[in-house]
Order: sequence, then C-alpha cells, then structure tokens
Amino acid sequence: MLHLRLIVPPDRTDSAVALIERTVGTTHLVVLPGAARDPAGDLVMCDVAREAGQEVLRGIRELKIDQDGSIAVENIDLSLSSRATAAEEEAPGEGADAVIWEQLTDATHEESTLTITYSAFMIIATMIAACGVVLDNAVLIVGAMAVGPEFGPLAGICTGLVRRAPKLVLRSSYALIIGFAAAIVATTVFSLGMDALGLFSIEQLDAPRPNTSFIWQPDPFSFVVALLAGAAGTLSLTSTKSGALIGVAISVTTVPAGANAAVALSYAQYAQMWGSMVQLVLNLTGIIAAGTLTLFAQKLLWRTQRGRWTRIPRTGKKR
Repeated sequence: MLHLRLIVPPDRTDSAVALIERTVGTTHLVVLPGAARDPAGDLVMCDVAREAGQEVLRGIRELKIDQDGSIAVENIDLSLSSRATAAEEEAPGEGADAVIWEQLTDATHEESTLTITYSAFMIIATMIAACGVVLDNAVLIVGAMAVGPEFGPLAGICTGLVRRAPKLVLRSSYALIIGFAAAIVATTVFSLGMDALGLFSIEQLDAPRPNTSFIWQPDPFSFVVALLAGAAGTLSLTSTKSGALIGVAISVTTVPAGANAAVALSYAQYAQMWGSMVQLVLNLTGIIAAGTLTLFAQKLLWRTQRGRWTRIPRTGKKR
C-alpha cells in the first residue's frame, strides 16, 4: 500500500476527492479543510493500493496540484485494516508488477547525479577491483562490484529514454562517463603507487589469472549477461524486489573492467587495456539496452492495464 498526503487548493479539493473516491484500490480517505498553511490549502490523505497508485497520481497531476499544492507519497510497510485488504483486492493487477513512474524518476534523479559521494564510491570500488585483478582474487572482484554505484546512472539513462526526459539522460550520462574516467585515472595513479611500494608488479599482471582473465577477454556471453542483468536490475527498481540489485551488481563486469584497464595502462599493457575497455562498453551497452526495453514493456503493460480501470466497478474484485 501507498500513503498519499496532498495539500490541495480549496477550489480543487472536491475534484481531488472525487477522483480518489471513484478510483478502485483507494481507502482511508481523510479531508481536513484549511489545515495546510504553507502552501495554504486543504489537507487530503488516503491510502491506495500500489497497483492503483499511478492512476491516482496521473489524475492528481492533471489537476496541477503538484504545481499549486503538494503531493507526497510514502510506502506503507504494515497496514492492519480490512478496508486496506479490500482495496488491494479491488485494484486490477498485482502490486509487485506496478510501476510508479514519478517514484522511479525521483529515485534515478538522486542516484544519477554526479556528487562527491558517488565519485568516491566509484573510485574506491575501482581500486578494490584493481587489487583483485593483480592478486587474481575473485572475492575482491565481487566486493568491488557490490560497492560500485554505476547502476544508478544506467537506470537514469533508461528512465530518461523511456520518459523522454533528455535532461535526465544527459545528467546520467555525464555522471557515468565522468565517474568512470575519474575512477580510471585515480586507479592508474594508485597502481603506480602500489608498484613503487612493491605491492603491484607487471609480472602479476602478465601471469596466468584463471579467476580474472575474463575481465579483459570479452566474448558473446559478456553481452548476454549484461542484457540479463539490465532487465533484472530494472525490474528490481520498479518493483518491491530491491534486494535483487545486489545480485545484478555482482553479475556484470563494469567496475572490474575499468580497474583492469587502469592497471594495464599504468604498465603500458595496451592490449589488456583495450580488451578491458571493450568489456566495459559491452556491459554498459547491454545494460542500457535491456533496461530501456524492459521499461518500455512495463509502460505498454501499464497502458493495457489502465484500460481496465474504466471497466471495473468501484466495488469490483480482482479477476
């Protein structure tokens, strides 16, 4: 369930309340006239089944309440109410399949912005992966994959393409490109420092590395895995299965590829460096392609689902 808290201009309160009342999957409606002070207006609150959330938000935004008032949406972790149960049964579809597009756009906006924290995570993850590459240590590679924050900008690009938001695409692309560039430069310097301390050596890089040699030797499976990971990551973001993102993070060779390219560059091993860059580009391209297609499929599914709202009575049940 979702909880909606609206500050509504008084001249639109009746319209907002009527919209909520006629939408299946809503309950616990509360109207407090004149309760809001900044901005001034009426306070309207309700609970809505997740699968009905997008329909309600679309109607509320058409009333321009987001411009002249306020719309706040919260996830309800626990709701002990027979009315809430009935509302979820009324709404067509399943909550796990529902996409709240405004929520997705807001989440990807935050995760796809180039910040000091984002850059620090990217650099640290790439340095950890560099240690894993040189030591041929798969545990360090997996750890670096989990630390890397690159899926945020990737999701932002996919969301921006589907929602036709060029600013989101540009901001996400900027964060992704600058983040990887900064991480590779910093890790190259880190590799040179580790070599000066006697902790890295070219012999380690050139030695057989059965656990990590795949990083700079891309093959068709690299792109296939990236496609699958992109679809899984997108589904995780748009549903309640957020825990799947960890699995996505450790299934694609993005940060490790950047790390191997940096270490190879520090030793002028250009064959490994270019192989790693190809691996990186393949993974990024696959994730973006699969993520975008997944969102398009979900958007089409929502449009199909939306057609059912006008055919189901307010007291109807899921079929």
